[in-house]
Amino acid sequence: MSVEEFESVETTPEALRLAWWVTAWLRGDAVTDLVLDAVIGPDATHTVSGLAELGLGGEDGVADTLVTGLGRLRSEGASLVGVAFPAEGDPVGLGGPRAFNDAALEAGEAVVSDVGIGLVPVRVGAVVDWQAHPAQRRQLPDVGEADRALRLALTESATALAELDVARWRPEVADQLMNLRHRPTLHGAPGVMSRCVELAAGGVQARGIVDVALEDEGGSVTASEMTQRRDALVGLDRAARRALTAAGSPEVWPPA
Repeated sequence: MSVEEFESVETTPEALRLAWWVTAWLRGDAVTDLVLDAVIGPDATHTVSGLAELGLGGEDGVADTLVTGLGRLRSEGASLVGVAFPAEGDPVGLGGPRAFNDAALEAGEAVVSDVGIGLVPVRVGAVVDWQAHPAQRRQLPDVGEADRALRLALTESATALAELDVARWRPEVADQLMNLRHRPTLHGAPGVMSRCVELAAGGVQARGIVDVALEDEGGSVTASEMTQRRDALVGLDRAARRALTAAGSPEVWPPA
């Protein structure tokens, strides 16, 4: 893996890496070793647990290696894996049942296969365990719709934050808003169209702006001002999560 690809692993959310690369593997577009390198990245290892309890083989309570776990999904007939980036009040990418939704909401991300199995990442140090749950059919944002919504949210948030003097309380946020054309560089798996890679990069960029802006309430004078600043970011966070969900869900990718 090149330096540029390794750096993109650091930027790309875990669920998005898994969805892109496992879909490529299931479709015969990527070999196993390359998929493992891309998904595991700088971590020590990734495992899959809970498949035995769902009747997919293995021993109850014993985690599979990533290769074995993914192989069990392929044996069930999986042909793709999509993502979900939900938040409280906006379970985008999720269709239930409640136990899976709750686990995905706690993690902030999950993947869903087309054979009714969802995986939620749980990190312990340098190890990520993808915990399996039954997953129901879901509704997803359209790629074009998500792209338009993200562009609008970025414009609206930039205007609102400028009016709130963002440069005074978070100069680094102002810098990012002034350089929206300079998105992080992500590297999609084989078969992922450039449009989706660009959309995902925009989602990562927007979430980065939200994260930095919400680190503290520096410069706030009143409770009202704090509320206004948070409100200016709610729509951007929602649009970013929907952009990532559409970009990482092959079910809604436009024809190549």
